[in-house]
Amino acid sequence: MKRLLITGSKGFTGYHLAKAARASGWTTYGLESNLLEKSQLQEEVRRQSPFAGVIHLAGISSVTHQKHVDIYETNIIGTQYLLDALEICEEQPAKVILASSANVYGNSLVSNELTETDWPRPLNHYANSKLAMEFMALTYLDKLPIVITRPFNYTGPGHDRRFVIPKLVDAFVRRLGIIELGNLEVEREFNDVRMVCDVYTALLAKAENGEVYNIASGHGYSLMHAVQLLQRITGHCPEIRVNQKFVRPNEVHRLTGSPKKLKNAIGELKEFTLENTLRWMVDTYRQPEPGA
Repeated sequence: MKRLLITGSKGFTGYHLAKAARASGWTTYGLESNLLEKSQLQEEVRRQSPFAGVIHLAGISSVTHQKHVDIYETNIIGTQYLLDALEICEEQPAKVILASSANVYGNSLVSNELTETDWPRPLNHYANSKLAMEFMALTYLDKLPIVITRPFNYTGPGHDRRFVIPKLVDAFVRRLGIIELGNLEVEREFNDVRMVCDVYTALLAKAENGEVYNIASGHGYSLMHAVQLLQRITGHCPEIRVNQKFVRPNEVHRLTGSPKKLKNAIGELKEFTLENTLRWMVDTYRQPEPGA
């Protein structure tokens, strides 16, 4: 059996990825060590190796995280410690996939879809940390088979409700009378986590070492469009208010990516409509909690 190391396996993406990887014939192992505990991390990786593949998801993923030093330490230094641990294994993995973020592009959009060659212009500490992580990882290319991914926004059941789509779904399921949001006209891809996980498992076999790949569909939607879909799905029409405290400074207005390079590598994507994803989330959120 192929053995896959997943960091962040207990998180939103990691949970779904482990299921998708096992369905594709992998056995999975979730890293337990803190990324910043270097000796403990190295010992765990050494003890559990060898791995045929590694997908590094762990890190701080919130743009609004208040402790900026934590973002840089975890996303850059934590990744460096992981690569150091993999480098000294007796048998190294065939592929090491690092999750960066489409946020590195900032407002650099010069066409309808961002490509991997567009110049990054990060607008917040989270995006800066991910871009710095990418450059740091380049120093390991002669030692490890590294691939970098830049996922665009995606969601699904289990997504932290601090993020806007799960926050919206939760509010509609609970039939709140008033929902407060930030800028309703920002445009994002709201891809399905199932598509993203299928991409990760395909890249383990088909990605070229040293390359950067957007994980994107090219389909962008305004937040207001998601609201209208949820109104149709639930039959509930709350009052939508714009609250200025939810409007971010240096807001990225439009963030959609070209999937061309990704499709050239792995073939056509398993795509889901936004309505399909939202219905899946609504159905999941309506189920009673275990033991309730």
